[in-house]
Amino acid sequence: MDALDIISNIEQTKPYFQPIISAEEQAVIGYEVLGRIETKKGVESLGFFFHDETVPDEYRLEVDDYIREKAIQYILKDAKDHLLLFLNFNVNLLMLDRGEAFLTQLNRYKDHGLDFSRIVVEITEHDYSGDIHQLCHLINYFKALGIKVAVDDIGKGASNLDRIGLLKPDILKVDLEVLNNPSESHRDILYSLAMLARKIGASLLYEGVEDILHLNYAWRNGGRYYQGYYLARPKENFVDIDFCKQTLGAEFHQFILHEKTKIEAQYKLSENLNTRLVTTLKKVKHITELDQTLVHIAEELSDLSFRLYICNEDGFQESANVVKQSDQTWALQPNYKNKNWSWRPYFLENIARMNYEKKGILSDLYSDIETDEIIRTYSFPMDNGLYLFIDISYAFLYEQDGLLE
Repeated sequence: MDALDIISNIEQTKPYFQPIISAEEQAVIGYEVLGRIETKKGVESLGFFFHDETVPDEYRLEVDDYIREKAIQYILKDAKDHLLLFLNFNVNLLMLDRGEAFLTQLNRYKDHGLDFSRIVVEITEHDYSGDIHQLCHLINYFKALGIKVAVDDIGKGASNLDRIGLLKPDILKVDLEVLNNPSESHRDILYSLAMLARKIGASLLYEGVEDILHLNYAWRNGGRYYQGYYLARPKENFVDIDFCKQTLGAEFHQFILHEKTKIEAQYKLSENLNTRLVTTLKKVKHITELDQTLVHIAEELSDLSFRLYICNEDGFQESANVVKQSDQTWALQPNYKNKNWSWRPYFLENIARMNYEKKGILSDLYSDIETDEIIRTYSFPMDNGLYLFIDISYAFLYEQDGLLE
């Protein structure tokens, strides 16, 4: 089917609605509008039509306007006036008239009870080829009218987090397809997006939820809203808002139990290391040379660590690195002395916490710069303003339940 077939049969086009589920209520909070067309073969998606840059702009605008009109009419018939309607826009086409045609369309339904706060405009930031500040002006105008704005396909293509920060959308929409890309560090990507959403006051909506693993990823990475075939496929009509409440409630319960197990394992490891280090440091009190002290500590913790070092409170390394060799012996790397690590995320915050709490801190999982393995670090306050850092090996974490997630 080509563009002419679609524009000639525009009355056969229609909106389909894919539910968007809230984590808070495990209920439908809105629908994304997706274009479909009735053909002899059945209902087909219009995605190819809207994304084909060779199709004349006026064709795409006309079909988009027609489908949007039908969707607005449908939602006004629905008694559940709190539901949101997510409307996709080609951002470059939207900017041709600065959204005037769209606002005219909305205003036609204002007297019929359309609340602009129910409308969510979806755009893809990395598709925009114009002046970002002009787009910012339009978004701010929409938001002033009560219209919400979502930026789609975050984490895909050439998404620019600085530009997204300028736009300050209400919703960041992340496609979980990123999990299927082995060349990407999806853990870091999702963590960065969760931090960005928090900083700009946006909600995270994860789309492409195709199975329970995707749902778990979304739940663990700050997802407020979820969308995907695992939850519901697009349909001609709205579904019952509580259609998945019982199922999601049960799945969330399992997620929570698993997280509690992980947290408990981390606390147990911290307590175990704290106890062992208190005992070990008493044993080595008589040793005055710092590197030799570190070697003795390393030998006591040989079952879990592969690297240790000692820093002062400003982040300057006072000792050599002590690193486990392939034959399980320990070797000193004196060239690390006097290096400064205060630039590392959370370094100074953790120093302050150790001073205040008078105990060690177990880090989150992260990729080690030198080994490229996933590790954790345990930091422990010593005497005389010194702090011990113990890098825990991937092999040890792998063998323990709850420590490698």
